[in-house]
Amino acid sequence: MRIRVATEVAKPVSAVKAGFTEDLFLKLNPPFPRVKLLRFDGSLKGDFVALELNFLIAKQKWISEITFDKETEQSFEFIDEGVMLPFPFSSWKHHHKLVSKGKGCEIIDDIEYQAGNKLMTVLLYPLLVLQFLYRKPVYRRIFQ
Repeated sequence: MRIRVATEVAKPVSAVKAGFTEDLFLKLNPPFPRVKLLRFDGSLKGDFVALELNFLIAKQKWISEITFDKETEQSFEFIDEGVMLPFPFSSWKHHHKLVSKGKGCEIIDDIEYQAGNKLMTVLLYPLLVLQFLYRKPVYRRIFQ
């Protein structure tokens, strides 16, 4: 299944790229589940991000590898792919794009995911949409 959320911000691509830090990563997470950042290498090919998700009754790890990055004068993009995913995910590919737009830029979260079965994949959709919509005001506040 695929989700695409775009957010326009006032800062140029270079400033937003520089702001894609460990601190921003933590601010982008909604209140539940609680996230403990175990590793954050960055946003370049070969980097890893590892999390511990706390669902109160259980903790699960999520590890992603940055498998692609590309920078031009007008854009920066990278892809993180799940290496170790929590239940019920079976695949995860998140394409992050920063594209120049006027004096600012557009931040695009383009996600493809699958769960263990089609029903669970569909049931996760509204929750994931809400999680990525949660990022919009955070992006706007930080990159105003």
